Amino acid sequence: MRIAEILKKRMTVSFEVFPPKEDDGVPKLQKEIDICKKYNPDFISCTYGAGGTNKGKSVEVCSYVQKQDINCMTHYTCIMETEKSIDDNLKEYASHGLENILALRGDYRIDPTTGKPDVKTGGTFHYASQLVDYIHKKHPNYCIACAGDPEIHTDARSPWSDMAFMRIKQDAGAEFCLAQTCHDVETYEKWIKQLRHAGFHLPVVLGVMPALNARFTEGGPNISALTMIPNESAIPRSLAAIIGKYTAPRGASPEVAKQYADDFRKAGKEWTVNQIHKFMCCDVQGIHLYTLNKAADAADIVEWSGLRPSPEGKDTVHRRPTIELGNFF
Repeated sequence: MRIAEILKKRMTVSFEVFPPKEDDGVPKLQKEIDICKKYNPDFISCTYGAGGTNKGKSVEVCSYVQKQDINCMTHYTCIMETEKSIDDNLKEYASHGLENILALRGDYRIDPTTGKPDVKTGGTFHYASQLVDYIHKKHPNYCIACAGDPEIHTDARSPWSDMAFMRIKQDAGAEFCLAQTCHDVETYEKWIKQLRHAGFHLPVVLGVMPALNARFTEGGPNISALTMIPNESAIPRSLAAIIGKYTAPRGASPEVAKQYADDFRKAGKEWTVNQIHKFMCCDVQGIHLYTLNKAADAADIVEWSGLRPSPEGKDTVHRRPTIELGNFF
């Protein structure tokens, strides 16, 4: 089913997985997908590595998702893609039953000589808007999602140009937006208001990155509210406080480190649930959980937040672990 049609009816709940690098990783990932299936997701998206790596495994994973009677959305980038390769790949995806696609520019490849990004896609198209337009015209059977970044794309010349390109992708044929993780609710609210003012009317599904471990950040315990994590989303003070409290001190024994990690995971999941509730009160049409291929943790968040009931019929919403979040909120 086209995801845009589901979004007309209700707020969607979905998951994202990524194909493993290991040769024997796909069967393990299939077990993760089986856990997600229990929660009746509206769709599962599957990414692939930078520069097109793991694309073959991505097709295999997408095919497995479709066979579970779950809508699947594949990621697709401009990197090293010609019109012919796009046509061939999209026909292959369609042969597996896919009809949803997230059209992206993709991350630039790293030049092996200089170690710096090669600011060229190496393909026919250089911008996601061009890819959206091409797929919309040549492969109208696909429902196309475009990406958005509430904290503004790192390559944008200005916030206004970023908004303009969102309009361009909408007018090129995108049917909904999948927004990058944003931990700051106020920043998201400001972004969405500006988007709407700019004439961007498509539904917005927000990507949610669960806080599961301290390595989720780049700064360890000494983190300010402005520290950036790998996906370049600013860390709010509430999350920084959790990182500071539940990060094991240097030199801690394996047993102590494990206890800190377990406590961090519990507090981080509770914090993520709280963030989801805040975002649900904003202009958001879907919650998209990045599972990090840890479906059991994502399942807890879905249950605790009330997005989906426990498959076993347990009252998990009111029986979440008691974590001393206190001043964190």
